[in-house]
Amino acid sequence: MNLVRGLVRRPWRLAAEVSALLIAAVVAFPLYWMVLSAFKPAGEVESTEPRPWTLSPSLDSFRRVFGQQEFGRYFLNSLVVACSVVVASALIAFLAATAVTRFRFRFRTTLLIMFLVAQMVPVEALTIPLFFLMRDMGQLNTLGSLILPHIAFSLPFAIWMLRGFVKAVPDALEEAAYIDGASRARFLWQILFPLVFPGLVATSVFSFISAWNDFLFAKSFIISDTSQSTLPMALLVFYKPDEPDWGGVMAASTVMTIPVLIFFVLVQRRLVSGLGGAVKD
Repeated sequence: MNLVRGLVRRPWRLAAEVSALLIAAVVAFPLYWMVLSAFKPAGEVESTEPRPWTLSPSLDSFRRVFGQQEFGRYFLNSLVVACSVVVASALIAFLAATAVTRFRFRFRTTLLIMFLVAQMVPVEALTIPLFFLMRDMGQLNTLGSLILPHIAFSLPFAIWMLRGFVKAVPDALEEAAYIDGASRARFLWQILFPLVFPGLVATSVFSFISAWNDFLFAKSFIISDTSQSTLPMALLVFYKPDEPDWGGVMAASTVMTIPVLIFFVLVQRRLVSGLGGAVKD
């Protein structure tokens, strides 16, 4: 009987696996084409008959990218912005999620709904108001004009996600810690923080990607001081309306993707457990 059931289920499992492979191939194809175009010589990139392979790979596009004098500064600025957003949003979201979960206060539900509504507002609709806000704060042409908005936009999702992790920690554990003489701060950082750390990693991934790939805020708030630009702005160096350097654009995009991949590799185990805990909750 088990053998018959296995034979019946096997075609469906095979179909599911094939479908998954096809979907993965479709999703990965743009990434493959980007890397391929970065290694193609200029003649093949600009050819009217593109081919999904190259027989003469070249590093000329990467030489032009790393030959830009400001590219290293752009990379460092992106790293500073992304890391600042990840650390600040994670700490603030952890404290906020703990407050709205562990404490009973007036308008708590209203506050949670406001977080959810804030997540639904399109970023493009707030760009102009944020521009005037950054101008009045004197933050235009500074990295602060990129860090602050990204922290604000990443907090609603992070708080909602971490709320489930904090809620999953039983109250009995907190009571036992207090009985053993632990203060609220000690329980918060030595007991609760390690337990919700997978959730922090999961939210940090989304915060990192959003800040690292940001082009809208970088283009809107960094107006005249190019020394404060980030990596997405470096793509404009190679894109010219009359003669775009598509090889340079693809090479710069490939270099931009590498830190994201490294970040994923470093946190992949925590990320899977964090997303699994969020779904379970």
